[in-house]
Amino acid sequence: MPFEPGAGAFDPGTGLPEEDATRLYLAVLAVGGRVPFDGPPALGPDLTPERQQALLEQLVAIGLVLPNRADRCYVAVSPRAVAERLGADLRSRATRLLLDANRLPAALDPLARAYDAVPRPVGRTGRAVYVDGQEDIRLRIAQLVSDCRLELLSAQPGLRPPAVLELAHTQDRRMLSRGATLRALYQPVALTEDSAVRHATSMTEHGAQLRVLDEPFLRLIVIDRRIAVIPATEDHSRAAFVEDPAAIAYLVAGFERDWSRAEQVHWHRLDTRTLTRTITDRVGRLLAQGLTQRAVATRLGLSERTVAGHISRLRDLYGAGTLFQLGWLMRGGGGHG
Repeated sequence: MPFEPGAGAFDPGTGLPEEDATRLYLAVLAVGGRVPFDGPPALGPDLTPERQQALLEQLVAIGLVLPNRADRCYVAVSPRAVAERLGADLRSRATRLLLDANRLPAALDPLARAYDAVPRPVGRTGRAVYVDGQEDIRLRIAQLVSDCRLELLSAQPGLRPPAVLELAHTQDRRMLSRGATLRALYQPVALTEDSAVRHATSMTEHGAQLRVLDEPFLRLIVIDRRIAVIPATEDHSRAAFVEDPAAIAYLVAGFERDWSRAEQVHWHRLDTRTLTRTITDRVGRLLAQGLTQRAVATRLGLSERTVAGHISRLRDLYGAGTLFQLGWLMRGGGGHG
């Protein structure tokens, strides 16, 4: 696009001046293109002498103004000459960058071969690789995500610790910057934790899609639809890395089914009081369906203690003495308390 004088802030790499610096250059031209060292044109009361001096130094750095020490003055220079010089510098820099970009794959190829040569766990069946220990599981996932080029599908029930979210944030942002897509499912409990909301908000701003599913589901990660990661033990201390195409297709179909039922969330608009009411309403709806306190906790990914707190608020609201009475009232068996 054509250069617009004064557009944006000063960028030393391009030579484009700030708007105030452009005004100062025009003021120098207005007095004949030459001003003494101690008397630059005043641009108005909104600019301090220090700020004006900084703008003058900016013009000198760009080359639009030259200091003439013999006559102790600044002299305006033709912008055409500056454009020719800076344009040649930028073209030369661009050429060097293109050459570096072309050399980069060959330069890093020995490192890539060394990376590929690192021993990986060997699967027992040749179709699934089992990795033990959460640290090793996270390492293997990080390696796979670093190679993800097309799509990452993720189902994350419950809450992840802030340190794990921080690691995922770094990995996922780099993946998104390469042009891959990210879709992730969370349980309603994610709406109640500040670290989870901050993570989801940031990921959304970088192009990820994150939804909330008010149903129980299992942990799952699918990378480029070529490898899936699923828990191999109840405590998640072991994971299976599955590469069988039929198994992956089955897991992806389940994810797509859950994704279609999940709710979109405006993460950046979440309000704590609204969230509390929303979770309490969810608890109430499940109780009205006849679910027990433990079943509600499992369904929403909450602790039973947290669910008990929501139930206590509902009892006060409906004037119910027991959980049975609360469920009966919420199903329409009595007036609102």
